[in-house]
Amino acid sequence: MTTWPMEDLLPHTGEMILLDAVTEADEERIVCRRTVRPGGLFEDADGNFPAWCGVELMAQCVAAWSGWQAKREQRPVRLGFLLGTRHYRCAVDAFPVGSELTIEAVRSFHDDNGMAMFTCRIDAPGAHAEARLTVFSPLDPDAFLASTVQGPDA
Repeated sequence: MTTWPMEDLLPHTGEMILLDAVTEADEERIVCRRTVRPGGLFEDADGNFPAWCGVELMAQCVAAWSGWQAKREQRPVRLGFLLGTRHYRCAVDAFPVGSELTIEAVRSFHDDNGMAMFTCRIDAPGAHAEARLTVFSPLDPDAFLASTVQGPDA
């Protein structure tokens, strides 16, 4: 499997990149990892990563899948949008400092216009979270953003 740094796969920069690396990827699935460290952008005073941020980890895992596909096909990485989350469940209030998180996203639907759905999970010793994410990656993000700011008739 070819791997790239997270900075090359995600349209995020700096501290907003919450994933450490891709460990597995193919046409339908990706697995990423993150080690919870104190002092991060979202960690609490004790260094724990709040469970509600798990949705962002899942969304970045999906974005990494999209970026991995683009890099593999020698296309530019496109901007994407998280449209919704269904049934997010997490067995803990926070992922403890030092936890090794495994984040997985499996594609269950994808259309030619950029709409997709992924089944996602986060696993760590003593912790589990899962959800289904609906995402959208327009073919021309600049035109899409311009039409949403100016309106569809502009």
